[in-house]
Amino acid sequence: MIQLDRYDATRVKLARERVRGLGSVLVAYSGGVDSTLLLKLAIDELGDRAVAALASSPAYPESEQQEARDLARSLGARLVEVTTSEVELDAYARNNPDRCFHCKEELFDTLAPVQQDLGLAHLAYGATADDAGDHRPGHGSAVRRGVQFPLLEAGMAKSEIRAAARALGLPNWNKPSFACLSSRIPHGTPVTVAALRQIEAAEAALKALGFTQVRVRHHGDVARIEVDEVDIPRLLAERGRVTSALREAGYKFVSADLEGYATGSLNRTWRKGS
Repeated sequence: MIQLDRYDATRVKLARERVRGLGSVLVAYSGGVDSTLLLKLAIDELGDRAVAALASSPAYPESEQQEARDLARSLGARLVEVTTSEVELDAYARNNPDRCFHCKEELFDTLAPVQQDLGLAHLAYGATADDAGDHRPGHGSAVRRGVQFPLLEAGMAKSEIRAAARALGLPNWNKPSFACLSSRIPHGTPVTVAALRQIEAAEAALKALGFTQVRVRHHGDVARIEVDEVDIPRLLAERGRVTSALREAGYKFVSADLEGYATGSLNRTWRKGS
């Protein structure tokens, strides 16, 4: 379920001040609500001194990338596109708990020369206040490289960001959370392009059936489906169509997680006491 706080004008003002203070910025943009709000504030405060950078790789569905392109266009943003190769890195493909660190390292390595070529003073991304208390190894990469994170610095949590996005008229304010497809694979199980494509096909099939917040956790031949708790009864009621769709995607066994969707649920596979 989408969590929404009251619109906090004070924190939005602080985020604007942080962005304005950057002077010029390349925004690591994905089309998610966090990076979209950051991009919107950057355009408002810096005009053509704000540029969006969209990275593509096998870990992200093309449907998500196209949505991001369309949204950037609607905002009037200048958009540059790059390709990242994190899936080809051994440290990433091994899929240890620090996988996201290597992903961000690849992203920032790719964006640094773009930032330099465009003559922009800073690189920024949409980290939130929620990230500070969670397992976010990718944020460690940002910190050590001096990447900016104005929303986090303004103390804005995800629910506050959604409220601000709605107040500013961003059409994706209620877009379901989306993490890279590699996050569906348990730590210790290698990330492969074949597995990513299988997950992409399975989740696309479930979304075509009307489920919005969806994760297909990849356990080899077994697909473990997470949907919002309120959608579990419908998932079970449509188990015939669901099973057929996921078998077509390549899974031999299909299961439903009765706890429902949970961010980072696969962290239980390595955290003590989980």
